[in-house]
Amino acid sequence: MTNDNKIQQLEFKINQLATKQETFNREINDLKFELKALKSNLQPTTEKGITPPVTEKKQEDIFQEILDMDVKPKAEQPVVAATSTKKVVKEKKPREKSDFERFIGENLINKIGILITIIGVAIGAKYSIDNNLISPLTRIILGYMTALGLMGFGMKLKKNYLNFSAVLVSGAMAIMYFITFAAYSFYDLIPQMVTFALMLLFTVFTVVAALNYNKQVIAIIGLVGAYALPYLLSSGTGNVSILFSYIAMINIGILVISFKKLWKLLYYTTFFLTNLIFSTWYAFAYSSSKDFGIAFLFLFVFFVIFYVTSLAYKLINKEKLEKVNITILLSNAFIFFGIGLSLLDGNRATSDYLGVFTLFNALLHASVAFYIYKKQYVEKSLLKLIAGLVLIFATITFPIQLDGEWVTLFWTGEAVLLFWLGRKMQISYLEKFSHPLIFLSFISLIMDWDDSYLGWNQSFTQFINIHFFTNLFFVICFGFMTYLMKSQSKTTLTEKAFLNKIISNVIPGFTLFVLFFTFSLELNYYFDLQYSASSIKLPAEENMSWKPSVHNHNIRTLAGVWNYIYTFLFLSVLSLLNSYKLKDKKLSRVSLVLIGFSIISFLFHGLYIISELRENYILREESEYYIISNFNIVIRYISFVFLGLILFAGHQLLIKGLFSEKMKLFGNAFLHVTILWILSSELIHWMDLAESTQSYKLGLSILWGVYALFLISLGIGRNQKHLRLGAMFLFGFTLLKLFFYDIIHLDTIAKTIVFVSLGILLLIISFLYNKFKHKITDENPS
Repeated sequence: MTNDNKIQQLEFKINQLATKQETFNREINDLKFELKALKSNLQPTTEKGITPPVTEKKQEDIFQEILDMDVKPKAEQPVVAATSTKKVVKEKKPREKSDFERFIGENLINKIGILITIIGVAIGAKYSIDNNLISPLTRIILGYMTALGLMGFGMKLKKNYLNFSAVLVSGAMAIMYFITFAAYSFYDLIPQMVTFALMLLFTVFTVVAALNYNKQVIAIIGLVGAYALPYLLSSGTGNVSILFSYIAMINIGILVISFKKLWKLLYYTTFFLTNLIFSTWYAFAYSSSKDFGIAFLFLFVFFVIFYVTSLAYKLINKEKLEKVNITILLSNAFIFFGIGLSLLDGNRATSDYLGVFTLFNALLHASVAFYIYKKQYVEKSLLKLIAGLVLIFATITFPIQLDGEWVTLFWTGEAVLLFWLGRKMQISYLEKFSHPLIFLSFISLIMDWDDSYLGWNQSFTQFINIHFFTNLFFVICFGFMTYLMKSQSKTTLTEKAFLNKIISNVIPGFTLFVLFFTFSLELNYYFDLQYSASSIKLPAEENMSWKPSVHNHNIRTLAGVWNYIYTFLFLSVLSLLNSYKLKDKKLSRVSLVLIGFSIISFLFHGLYIISELRENYILREESEYYIISNFNIVIRYISFVFLGLILFAGHQLLIKGLFSEKMKLFGNAFLHVTILWILSSELIHWMDLAESTQSYKLGLSILWGVYALFLISLGIGRNQKHLRLGAMFLFGFTLLKLFFYDIIHLDTIAKTIVFVSLGILLLIISFLYNKFKHKITDENPS
């Protein structure tokens, strides 16, 4: 019975496994069929649209197959789709040469070959010349024969090998140019007029060949030869008007060709060579006494030729404005303006018409912009570019013709107007036009400060003057632009996020910078007037032709302290306004940095000039010409009041949640360092007034020890570990000072006082740690 039960159990398990195997086989076959169908780019269906069924086996057959299985399983046969399933076989296309391969084989190799051929001809000619193998005439004839043979061979290949033929013809023309030059310049075999006629003929032939071949490279070679012709044949006594007339005619012809064939490289090369020739002549050979009219005439002619050609490319062909087009158009405009301005300025009769010339440029571009606008020929980008030129030249007309703050007022007003129109009407290019004016007006204002407040001969009424009102106007305009940026969520420069970010920082930055110096400059101007008025002429000594003078330098020192007071007040008001009203994170960071720098500067420099006031007060009786009042002492505490105000303002920035906890800890440490520094300075101040000699030794060591005790107490009371650690560091530094500095210079009594005092302080600190150790241990880390 036992064996029967086991047999039944085994049969039952075999049945279960067979059922599972059947399920697995179906799934595997389905997946294989679908995979094969996908590989054949067919859906896994038969012609009737039905998935091929898997042949089902009876349970008994499966059981029998398992019992009859060999040890090695049979390899599964791949599932083959129904014979009716159509297979799509992709036909292999013949492999084409890649673009890179074609570039090298069809273009680059032949150009390198013709270049090497020309170099080879040159080397052979040089060798024959150096060794006198053949006569000069024979050399020239062989050169021409080589060029003609190369040209003939190239023309013969034109029908079947156009590119290769064009390269050969261009190389032949290059050889023609330089062989002719060698015959004229080196051997005097050809007269100048004949040489000129030959090279002009070569140029015409090169242009005709370029049109015939429809190859730009041939035209460029002809162009180079045409421009080189006057210089190659010049004897140094030529008429410059003939030279520029020749270049102008060549320009017109070649530019017409470049326009008809759309050969832009030819146009760019023409522009570069023409301006190079004219600029070189102007720099090294121009004479204002005899060449002014010719120079100005042809400068204008060249400008018009290239301006018209640039516009023709865009207006007639309706092309999009690209970077290279913008570069050419702007370069042409600025070269004409720059050299023209220099020509006028260098001539006495025209030096007063610089503003008129600038306005002429603005009107010229304005007429072109109006024509484009009326005809509606091209996209708006070209119109915007020329309108920008109008704006630029109209803007700089005023500073060129006028002087002083009127330029700054005009530029500032124009900048805010364009910025407001751009934001109000959502016209991006108007706002873009305001950006250069923003920088120009700021630079102009700085230059005005140098001429007015910082000049030696300034004389104007305090606050009621054009300089102060110009500053206020600038602040109001830039403040209005800042308000527009903050109040309007939309910007016309969304496609230029980086530019928008720069402008959003620059405008408020310029506003705060100018606002600060608006009153700072007036403050310094007041003390400059006081200093100038304090001048006293002394009696002249013997053998002296002039009377010496003295000034009250105490006024300059007071001015330095008042500058710190003003800086503290300005930054405090700005920071408190931001803390309670604006709540701008970026302004908070900037304000905190400025507060830190101003306090550090005051600790290192401000306290030093305050100490100079103290010294002046102590030595007041020795002052022979001026009276030093008690205000030298009083102003010290006025500055401390405003120092306390700026420390409070900085503390408010930190506690308003705009900064991290680490930043708050750093600010707290900075506060205590500042307080200790001021207390140390105050101790030295009063001990100097008391004429004590122990101020830097005895007093400071005891003060620092007491302050360390204060920090320990505060740290325990507020559960602030960083205060206690700072106190320990301070006490350690005080002990180092005691043993390595104080002990050397102090007498016995002073040493006793210092050691006893610091020892008592250490005992008190130890007592506090022991008494409140449970509180220190249980505190949360801060």
